[in-house]
Amino acid sequence: MISYLGRGLILSALVLAVLGAITAFVAGRQRDEGLLKASRGAAYAFSVLLFVANGLMVYALLIDDFSVSYVAKVGSTKVPTWVSVVSLWSSLEGSILFWGAMLGVFVVAGVFTNRFQDLPYQAYSIGTLLACGVFFTFLLAGPANPFGLIENPLPDGPGPNPLLQNHLLMIIHPPMLYGGYVGMTLPFSYGVAALLAGHLGVAYLRPLRFWLGVAWTFLTVGIVLGGWWAYEVLGWGGFWDWDPVENASFFPWLTATAALHSAVVVERKGLLKVWTLTLVLISFLLTILGTFMTRSGVFNSVHSFTQSDIGPTFLTFLGVASVLCLILLALRMGRIEDEGSIRDLKSRESAFVLNNLLFVLFTFVVVVGTVFPLLVEAIKDQQMSVGSPYFNQFAVPSGIAILFLMGIGPALPWGRATTARLKKELLPPLVPAVVLMALALGFGLRSPSALVMLFAAGYTLHVTVIQIGRPLWRRGWRFWLGPARRQTGAFIVHFGVLLIIVAIGLYHSSRVSTELRVKVGESVQLGDYSLQLEGVETRSEPHRRVTEAQIVVRRDEMVIDQLKPAMKHYHTQREPLGSPAVRSSLTHDLYLSFMSWNPGTQQLGLRAYLNPMVVWLWIGMVLMVLGSVLGLSARKAKA
Repeated sequence: MISYLGRGLILSALVLAVLGAITAFVAGRQRDEGLLKASRGAAYAFSVLLFVANGLMVYALLIDDFSVSYVAKVGSTKVPTWVSVVSLWSSLEGSILFWGAMLGVFVVAGVFTNRFQDLPYQAYSIGTLLACGVFFTFLLAGPANPFGLIENPLPDGPGPNPLLQNHLLMIIHPPMLYGGYVGMTLPFSYGVAALLAGHLGVAYLRPLRFWLGVAWTFLTVGIVLGGWWAYEVLGWGGFWDWDPVENASFFPWLTATAALHSAVVVERKGLLKVWTLTLVLISFLLTILGTFMTRSGVFNSVHSFTQSDIGPTFLTFLGVASVLCLILLALRMGRIEDEGSIRDLKSRESAFVLNNLLFVLFTFVVVVGTVFPLLVEAIKDQQMSVGSPYFNQFAVPSGIAILFLMGIGPALPWGRATTARLKKELLPPLVPAVVLMALALGFGLRSPSALVMLFAAGYTLHVTVIQIGRPLWRRGWRFWLGPARRQTGAFIVHFGVLLIIVAIGLYHSSRVSTELRVKVGESVQLGDYSLQLEGVETRSEPHRRVTEAQIVVRRDEMVIDQLKPAMKHYHTQREPLGSPAVRSSLTHDLYLSFMSWNPGTQQLGLRAYLNPMVVWLWIGMVLMVLGSVLGLSARKAKA
C-alpha cells in the first residue's frame, strides 16, 4: 500500500512540475497573469506532494515496512528510533527523496517571497525552479525510485551504513548540507530570471543576494559539521583531508562566497552585474557536480555511502544545464550593463575584484585536483590519486592571501583613495600584525607559513575590530544592530573566518601524534598528561557490540578527566569502527583513538594526538553563522 501511494505522489509531483514549468515560461513570455497564477499553484502543489512523500517514507521506516524497497535496503528492527529516521538520507534513493522535500521548502519560500516582483521575473523564476524539480522527480520516478515494491520481504533489514549510526551529528549534518545544496537552486532561478528579463536592478538583486546568503549559511554549517563528524567518528585525528566528497561541498561554497562579495559591488556601485550572475549560475552547477560525486559512487570515499548507476543521468543534466547557462549568458548578457567602471585600483571595489579572482582560482585548482583522476581513469583506464600535498600547496598561500585581503579590503574607501587616507587606514594594522608574529616566535613557533599567516591575522583582526568598534563608539549599539546591521554581520563573519584559518594553520604546524601501548593498571605519558588504563569492558547492544576503554587522565598528579575511546562492532559490517574520545580546551585537544585490544595480555593499543586550537574551528563556525543571520535579517538595509 505504501509503495503504491508513494509512487503515486512522486508521479503526480512530476506531472505538476512539467506542466508548471511550461506554464510559467509561457506566462513570462506572454506576460499572462492567469498563467502565472496557475504556475504558482502548481509549484505549491508540487511541494506539498513531496512533503507528504517524505513523511510517508519516514512512517514506513518507523514501522519497519520491508515491502518498501528503500526500507528493505536501509531499515532494521534493531536500530534506535533516531537511526530509523535519519535513514531517510542515508542512501541514494532516500537522499534524493529528501532533496525533493528540501526543494519543496525553497520553492514555497521563493514563490511566496517573490510574489510582488514584476510578472516576467516571477514567472521565469518559478519556471526554473520547477524545471529543476522535473529532473529530481524524474530520478525518483525512475532510476532512484525509493517506493519499489518487494513481493516477499524479509523479516528484517541491514540498517544504514554503520558510519551513519556512530554519532548524533548525522541527525543535523546532512540536512544542513542539503540545505546549502538545494538552497542554491533559488538564487540560480533568480539569476536565470534576471537574464531572461534582461535586467538586474536592486529589486531583483536583493532577493537573489538574500537567498544566496541563506544557502551559503547552510552550506557553511554543513561543511564544518562534516569536519566535526569526521573528527569525532573516523578516529584519524583530523577534520579535513581533501577527500573528493569533502571537496564536492567546498566547490559551491567558494564560488558562492565570491558571488556574495561581488553582489555588494553591484548594490553599492552598479558594477560586476554579469559577473555576479555568472558566479551564481556556476555555484548551482557545482552543487549538481557535487551531488553527482557524492551519490553516483564514482569516487571511493568514507563520506560516500552509495553505489549506483544514476551517474550518466546526473552528468546529462549537468551537461544540459551548463550548455543552457552558456547560451543564456551569451544571448542576454549584453542587455545587462554596468553603471560605470572601476576608476582606482586602490579602492574597495578593486579589492572585491581581487577577492573574487582568488576564490575562483582556488575553486579551479580544487576542481581540477578532484576531477582529474576520474578523467584519467575514464580515458586511460589507469587509477591515480591526487593527495593533500597538491591541495595544500595552493590552499596555504591562497588562505593567507584571502586572510590578508580581508584586512585590506574593508580599510579601503569606495571610489578614489587619497594617499593620506591610505596611510591612515593601512599602516596602523601593521603594529598588531608584527606583535602577533613576534609573540608566536617567542613561544617557539618556527613554521614560516604559520608565522606569515599570524601576521596576516593580526592585520585583519585590527581592521575588523576597528570597523566594528568605530560605529559602536560613535553611535552606540543601536546603530551597530540597526542601520549598520548588515555591515556588522559581515565583519562578524570575517572574524569567524579569521579564527578558522588561524586554527587550521596552527593545527597543521604544531600538532603531535604518537602510538601508545598500555596494560591495565599502567600509565603512559603524553606531553603534560598521564594516561592510566583502568580497564576495558565489552557490552552488547541490539545493533552492535561495544568494546570500551576507561582511561583516567591526570596532569600535575591531579585527575582532570576520564576518557572512553571505544571500538564498535556492527553486525552488518566485518571490520569494527573506532570511536575516539576527545577532551577539548581553548588551547588544544587531547584525542585518543582505540586501535586494538588483546584480552590475553590485557594490552590496549592507542593512537594519541595533541591537536592545538581545534575548538576555535567550531567557535569560528558559530560566529560565521551568527554574523550571517544578523546580516540576512537586515536585507533591506544599505550594504
